[in-house]
Parts: sequence; C-alpha cells; structure tokens
Amino acid sequence: QVQLVESGGGLVQPGGSLRLSCVASGSIFSIVSMGWYRQAPGKQRELVAAITSVGSTNYADSVKGRFTISRDNAKNTVYLQMNSLKAEDKAVYLCNFRKAYGISLQYFNDYWGQGTQVTVSS
Repeated sequence: QVQLVESGGGLVQPGGSLRLSCVASGSIFSIVSMGWYRQAPGKQRELVAAITSVGSTNYADSVKGRFTISRDNAKNTVYLQMNSLKAEDKAVYLCNFRKAYGISLQYFNDYWGQGTQVTVSS
C-alpha cells in the first residue's frame, strides 16, 4: 500500500503563491500517475493537475498558466506550484497516486492523502 502526506497549504492573499508538497511512502512502484485534486464545500471534486510516470502533464483549464505540477522521483514527492491565486482556488487539495497491479499490470488502485487547506482571502 501507499501512504501520502500533503503539506504547504495555508492562507494567502489574492495574487499570492503557495507550493504544495506530497510525500509518498510504502510500496512505491508501478505508479501510473500522480496528481492533485481539490474539493470545495458543495462542489464536485475536480482534477487540478496530473503527471504520468513518463512525465506527461495535464491541467484543468481554470489553472493553466498559473499552476505547475512537478515531481522528484528520488524523494518520492510531487509538488504543485500555485501562482496568481484567486478566491476561486480556495479548497481542500488532495494528493493522488494511481498504482498498477497484477503480473501484466492490468489492475489499478488509487491512493489519497488527507488533504491540505488552501484559503485565498484579503
């Protein structure tokens, strides 16, 4: 199994920046992708950014040009650099790892962190 711990959330003014970190431990192998999701009260959980095992990335349209996802394989860590933050970015941000299983890697399982709160307010 995989354990994920997020950090870096907090209170920031509009236009400010935060950098989120997610450190993984446990059975770290056969990771298909790593990503960040967010969820605000009364709203559906949404994908913010993801990066695959080969380095491909994708972003939600609402954060393109402002957020950047990256990883450090040596540290088993994925980051989310958030710039030009807006009030609409306020949410709990959750780290996600997708892992493949089976002799031919035909099964998948998702692991989630506890979440870190990001608040954007004046």
